Amino acid sequence: MDVQRKLAILADAAKYDASCASSGTEKRDSQGGKGLGSTAPGMGICHSYAPDGRCISLLKVLLTNACAYDCLYCVNRASSNVPRARFTVGEVVQLTLDFYRRNYIEGLFLSSGIIRSADYTMEQIVEVARRLREEHHFRGYIHLKTIPEADDALIAKAGRYADRLSINIEMPEETSLAQLAPEKNVRAIRRTMGRLRLKLDEATEAKKVPTRTKPPRFAPAGQSTQMIVGADAATDQTILDTSANLYGSYNLKRVYYSAFSPIPDSSRALPLQAPPLVREHRLYQADWLMRFYGFDAGEIIDPAAGMLSLEMDPKLAWALRHRDRFPLDVNRASREELLRIPGFGRKAVDRIIDTRRHSAIRSADLAKLHIPRNKALPFIVLPDHRPPAYQLDGARLAERFRPKAQQLGFGF
Repeated sequence: MDVQRKLAILADAAKYDASCASSGTEKRDSQGGKGLGSTAPGMGICHSYAPDGRCISLLKVLLTNACAYDCLYCVNRASSNVPRARFTVGEVVQLTLDFYRRNYIEGLFLSSGIIRSADYTMEQIVEVARRLREEHHFRGYIHLKTIPEADDALIAKAGRYADRLSINIEMPEETSLAQLAPEKNVRAIRRTMGRLRLKLDEATEAKKVPTRTKPPRFAPAGQSTQMIVGADAATDQTILDTSANLYGSYNLKRVYYSAFSPIPDSSRALPLQAPPLVREHRLYQADWLMRFYGFDAGEIIDPAAGMLSLEMDPKLAWALRHRDRFPLDVNRASREELLRIPGFGRKAVDRIIDTRRHSAIRSADLAKLHIPRNKALPFIVLPDHRPPAYQLDGARLAERFRPKAQQLGFGF
């Protein structure tokens, strides 16, 4: 099989892994004629954007889509009737270099099905990164998938060459993973996450100690994971609780949510339809509230429902359930309170706090701060604006924010 055909198969097989975007790695470049490629502060990978507005992409492939595991939700499972292919280590290295020189990519995301053993597969993945770094002096971004139960020495070596490491938790509940992926062990996955955190913490502490020698490098962009949404009966509350536990226990950089996609010849244990994509979007919004807006996992979702609203964003839904906390005086409220106002982003809140030291914030200033007036005005007080009392108490306020009804088409 030629390389082009392998690439078509193995790039398509990798598309279901969403945890390939990243940022926060160390700055590297090839100035002075040494090495190839570079990274930049705040650089993102795959559908993310650099500070100057560039869309950054990477070569996202599997080393092989052959796999000894038979996970029911995976198109590459052992019993799946799909074409199989396998790259050699040298082919992945050459593809990465060729694509970079053509300005197609800024880095590499490499994963693999499990072949022979966890150690053998991990060894092949690490060898790709080693050759890129040591033999070709590649300075671009590298994200490697960590194979659960791989030897500790291989994980340490992977962290030496990769910017980010990740291992997918797959399911929010242990019982679901046992049912849909019996060969996988959630405790082994969490043990590997724990080992990664220890090594990341050691690398961070080593940087704080003044020394003449540079401390050992280990995955400066940290670790991430992914959960499949909609393949089991887990509620959004269960998913967010699992995410909060993962962030707290393993200091993850990101948890990615991937809406389940029905696959050919699937098991009866799987749903026949994919969940609405907006559910995945709402989970990302809720995740953002936990990481950057001071919300706890247990307060974002209505306890009676257990699911995020598909009609409105989680912060707006929370504000409508807690109308007693509003309206807030924008010129007096604390930063924590401002972050909970619908339509107020982190950057806008920082600008408000800076501005109100010198002058009062008025209605006309909202547009300058890129705050949507229609969403924010019912919840705030300004020198020239105060919402009427009946507006917050009335049932019409929730209806105001719901999507407008649309006439269904005839399908032709």
